[in-house]
Amino acid sequence: MKKLNCSLTFILCLTVTLGFAQQEIKKERESGHSNQSKFKQLYEEFATPNTYRSASGTPGPDYYQQQADYKIDLELDDKNAKIYGEETITYFNNSPDDLEYLWLQLDQNVRAKDSKSPLRDESELSIAYSSEKFVETLMQKPFEGGFNIEFIKDANGKSLPYTINQTMMRIDLPQVLKSGSQVSFSIKWWYNIPDHTIDRARSGYEYFAKDGNRSYVIAQFFPRMAVYSDVEGWQNYQFWGRGEFALPFGDYEVNITVPADHILDATGELTNRKEVFSKEMMQRYEQAKKSYDKPVLIVTQQEAVNAEKGFSEDKKTWKFKAENVRDFGFATSRKFIWDMQAVKIGNKDVMAVSLYPKEGNPLWEELSTRAVASTLKSYSAHTFDYPYHKAISVHAQNQGMEYPMICWNHGRPAEDGSYSDRVKFGMISVIIHEVGHNFFPMIVNSDERQWGWMDEGLDTFMQYMAEQEFGEEFPEVIAPNKAYPSRRGAPSKIVPYMSGDQSTISPIMSNPENVFQLGPNAYGKPATALNILRETIMGKELFDHAFKTYAQRWKFKHPTPEDFFRTMEDASAVDLDWYWRSWFYTTDYVDIGVKGVKKYYVSDKPTKKMKDYMVSRGLTEANFPPLVYLVDEESEDFEEGLKGKAPSETSQTLKEYMMDNMTAEERSQVEEPKYFYEIVFNKPGGIPMPIIVEYKYADGSTENVTYPPQIWRKNDQEFKRVISSEKELVGIVVDPKSETADIDSSNNSWPKKEQRSEFEQFKQDIKGK
Repeated sequence: MKKLNCSLTFILCLTVTLGFAQQEIKKERESGHSNQSKFKQLYEEFATPNTYRSASGTPGPDYYQQQADYKIDLELDDKNAKIYGEETITYFNNSPDDLEYLWLQLDQNVRAKDSKSPLRDESELSIAYSSEKFVETLMQKPFEGGFNIEFIKDANGKSLPYTINQTMMRIDLPQVLKSGSQVSFSIKWWYNIPDHTIDRARSGYEYFAKDGNRSYVIAQFFPRMAVYSDVEGWQNYQFWGRGEFALPFGDYEVNITVPADHILDATGELTNRKEVFSKEMMQRYEQAKKSYDKPVLIVTQQEAVNAEKGFSEDKKTWKFKAENVRDFGFATSRKFIWDMQAVKIGNKDVMAVSLYPKEGNPLWEELSTRAVASTLKSYSAHTFDYPYHKAISVHAQNQGMEYPMICWNHGRPAEDGSYSDRVKFGMISVIIHEVGHNFFPMIVNSDERQWGWMDEGLDTFMQYMAEQEFGEEFPEVIAPNKAYPSRRGAPSKIVPYMSGDQSTISPIMSNPENVFQLGPNAYGKPATALNILRETIMGKELFDHAFKTYAQRWKFKHPTPEDFFRTMEDASAVDLDWYWRSWFYTTDYVDIGVKGVKKYYVSDKPTKKMKDYMVSRGLTEANFPPLVYLVDEESEDFEEGLKGKAPSETSQTLKEYMMDNMTAEERSQVEEPKYFYEIVFNKPGGIPMPIIVEYKYADGSTENVTYPPQIWRKNDQEFKRVISSEKELVGIVVDPKSETADIDSSNNSWPKKEQRSEFEQFKQDIKGK
């Protein structure tokens, strides 16, 4: 009979509890709290899977990509800073479509006199200028830039009609290029090389007035095929300056003629090394191929200084071949010092290489090639083994730009050779970033013109991990017992941007030409989002497997954002639609806090509020069910003497139940919590995230709990949690290690921490001095 009474009591208790719960649900619905929009699947945003791209994020059975092979003969006129070239392009139409015309990129035309690029952004006068800036801004003649096309001919030497539209050129074919067929044609062209230190051009020269030499870093120097794909057809969006490049893979043969006293390196394998190297350089090169612990100088600083005075009238041609690359770049100067070191990647050796003038030393000789080698090892471990035979870092003032196997990087010491930590770590970081671009997008070949974050954001995320690993590999370069001072990637680094003026913030899923703050939008925020995804949402093991799966699925192919999003879920079994929607498709921010805490004790007496409710349900006090009641510490019915006592001490009903239904042994094993709390967490921010909580107790102990993000799926504003404990709860901290990019920490604690005003903090700082 005792068991039956217990069942009836449970039913009565459930009826009362459900009554209160229904009232609370009704209130939430009326206030609009029930909001599942962030957890809605991304079917409407994603393209329908097809035979080209599958729902799992893999290339489909009919996936295709075009190929463009190049044979280029090029001469650099050092005296007049001009480039003359002739190229033959063989284009393979692997698509199922017949093509009436071809589109090529003429990126140098962004600097043509009639370029629309300088006209599209507003300009205004400043009230003061430096003399140099005044001349540069208001007195200089327009640069005579842009391609000069001398001819375009088919394989039989017949002229082909073409139309130039700003930075894009359409070649009209005499007959349709059928699916599965190919076409060859030739282009002759020249252009004036810009000074890349003006307006930070992506390639060009730097002039050194003291010795009269130029240092060249050259790219976008030839008309290049645009991408034709299943996603957009021709990617012929104009090059305005920010959105970078979308290019097909192909094989290159490039012959580059420069002054005979120049040192040159480029994309691809140097095929006539013995013709352009001295015997001493060859000996040093062979030594470098066996040196895995430090770089070997191929050209010393003294040799470079001697060469600066030469200005040879003779010429030398450097010949390169590259297979399965999407672009080509080179660097040349008589000022270059040259060093190399072998790096073991998988089962093969890769050469880490640096080119730099004396102005880069001693910093570059000490650290550049070490940074290249460390980057190749780190990125390969997280994606796939670096497939090319070398990676080159070239010193160039104010530069940070990447091409297959070669990149230009800033970081210049003062004239006396001294340098700050800012310059040192800035140089290491830009080298890691630009060498890392070999993986994204030079190999995992995303469309930079449309989705800047897919190369910059993924690379910045990888850069953050590589920087930390560099610090572990070379602790002597970092301050003692310190981590590498990464500028982007850590959650706290993106807080100022995400908490800023919403009118100047764009979603990550925006074209790079249409955002106000490209750095935070395309680099910082996606890097932080992926870092949080790895460290906090998915965990390293699941994330690393999924990320590596994406890289290996799409190396040497053209992925879209959806291919990335789908692969990350497919390879991990983690539903991330809410995460992509929140971080990538909106400008929402993270803000989660503790709204309030209610303390309770156990009693067998109902509160006045409970009595009124039960009377409203038709019960009299004589018929009140024998329930166990929780009394709010703030209630008028609260009795101080009951606080901190075991429930069986304060509830006769509970005591009787335990005595009647449990053996003495069972009762001895029961842990009776003395403290009961209802905690309300709230979410002023729009992004749902896990609630990472540290509970602090009176005995000095702590407990860490992470509630999954799905807690917000039914109520987007508040989340309640009950804590029952033998210990008194004295403090709560949300996100104690700043793992979620929470923009407002003032609401993260209970009891709420007192926030000092700036003036009070100033006074405290003065006292401290």
